[in-house]
Amino acid sequence: MKGSIRLFKIFGIRISIHVTFLLLPLVFAYFYTTRAGISTGVRAVFFILFVFTCVGCHELCHSIVAKHFGIIVSEITLLPIGGVASMKSMPEKPSHEFFIAIAGPLFNLVFGFILFIIVYSIFGLKVLMQPSLNSWPQTAAYMVWINPMLAIFNMIPAFPMDGGRVLRSLLAKRLSYKRATEIAVNFGHLFALVFGFIGLTSNPPHIILIVIAVFIYMAASSEELQVSIKETIKQFMVKDVLAPQFTSLKPTTPVSKILETSLHRHQEDFPVVDETKLVGFLTRSDIIMAIHSGGMNTLAEDVMRREFPIAYTTDKLTAVQQKMESSGLKAMPVLKGKQLSGIITLEDISRVYAMMSKRTK
Repeated sequence: MKGSIRLFKIFGIRISIHVTFLLLPLVFAYFYTTRAGISTGVRAVFFILFVFTCVGCHELCHSIVAKHFGIIVSEITLLPIGGVASMKSMPEKPSHEFFIAIAGPLFNLVFGFILFIIVYSIFGLKVLMQPSLNSWPQTAAYMVWINPMLAIFNMIPAFPMDGGRVLRSLLAKRLSYKRATEIAVNFGHLFALVFGFIGLTSNPPHIILIVIAVFIYMAASSEELQVSIKETIKQFMVKDVLAPQFTSLKPTTPVSKILETSLHRHQEDFPVVDETKLVGFLTRSDIIMAIHSGGMNTLAEDVMRREFPIAYTTDKLTAVQQKMESSGLKAMPVLKGKQLSGIITLEDISRVYAMMSKRTK
């Protein structure tokens, strides 16, 4: 995500914080220090960092379960309003979405229970019932209760929150995915309006609740649009967007000639054909690597990929997109039967999405 600072990597997932997140500890430190002293300010900063550590673990649990189901998760970014996991695609099966959505709140409940046992054993029930930032034991009590609060808040059936995704996954077992999304989005809009009304009519106005309301409403609307586009895209096959003209290479074509062809034909990825048989595939990154490692006289057969995914003219566009995302490629050769018919790129698919987006709005 733009404007984020990378912290570390765990389970192959980058953990980052958005630059705006850095303001949060400063705001809490200033607010509590000026009103209750330095000690309370220190505890406030510690508490808010703890809360977002829990939020990060919450998102990490979503991501680990998503990876178990074959979904690529590249990054988790912590924002002042919560965490966002960057998933390359969304789960297709309702059961997968259910388990991914429920994983985060389950972490908060389990972790909260563990903290409850620890704090109860050390400080007793009286301290647990008096959470505040006035002392370290009471701060520990706050740390206990914040986790079930996070679980309950996230399980509100307001899309795009976890509860909304759970609701959609359950509805999708009986209804179409699109209809299930529409119902979950309507719940999201309803809760957003309620939160917004409470935030605006509070005295003074509750700014955070208003921001959450706006976020839920916009995110729910965006999800509905994306699902609508995706359902429309499912009707398209590769042959519907395949460019009629493309250039293939011979195994003996040198890199110098490939570069010249790329510039003149505005093509970055090339199928490599020996007579009429597809024997390899050459991407832009392969060509750049060949220039650095072997020079301009390097032949296509020396640097081409011999194992690569293949699309067919009758494949669904969404299936080809998933193949590209899982392989990390931005283009694939397309066959009609056993005959090379062209190449399809992510740019081709993006154009269809853009066209459908304009029609759907």
